[in-house]
Amino acid sequence: MTRLLVHVEGETEETFVNKVLAPHLHRVGYNQVGARLMGNARQRSGRGGGRAWSSVRQGIVNHLRADTECIVSTMVDYYGLPRTGPKAWPKRADAARLPFPDRPARVEHALHDDVIRSLGNSSSTSRFVPFVMMHEFEALLFSDCQGFAEGIGRGPQLAGKFQDIRAQFDTPEHINDSADTAPSKRILALVPGYQKPLDGTNAALRIGLDAIRGQCPHFADWLSRLEHLPASH
Repeated sequence: MTRLLVHVEGETEETFVNKVLAPHLHRVGYNQVGARLMGNARQRSGRGGGRAWSSVRQGIVNHLRADTECIVSTMVDYYGLPRTGPKAWPKRADAARLPFPDRPARVEHALHDDVIRSLGNSSSTSRFVPFVMMHEFEALLFSDCQGFAEGIGRGPQLAGKFQDIRAQFDTPEHINDSADTAPSKRILALVPGYQKPLDGTNAALRIGLDAIRGQCPHFADWLSRLEHLPASH
């Protein structure tokens, strides 16, 4: 039996894992796939990637120790991770000096090493597969601008506006310049009533994982690693 638990920072990612990612991974050998909000789900201020890494790490370590058959992952936004101080995530500050494609991997490797060191068990090395999105989940939706617009019940005009944004970047994963131009802020400027968990999931279902992995290389790498793990457990 192969189980996967993904620690996520918000309801949008939680719904994406449960409704979009899980059905796909069930088809490649997983028996159970689920998401868990980091921190206390009842306390909005205590959730998300803004939490101290030490607290998030403890939750991951606890799950790996409690269920030795479980694979654990993360789905967090690199842009919002604390860089310095007591909440800092490993190598987040260092990664900012690297070329764009190398930044999330630097943090992921550091997270992996820290968790395995905390476990004190090298046999668990393959059971923690961290994933750090370069920017918000909404960036992935620009993988198919037509499908994005249709998924939230809008027409060709909005699809064209989404495509204008997408055309400015090498990949959807690059979409962000500042807190004011993050993917969700760009979407809200065009769709004031956009509801992240509901609309984001509907759009992702309409777009499909194949389109997302075809346009988003870092996401594709994570998905491929997850797909191959059941065969090795």
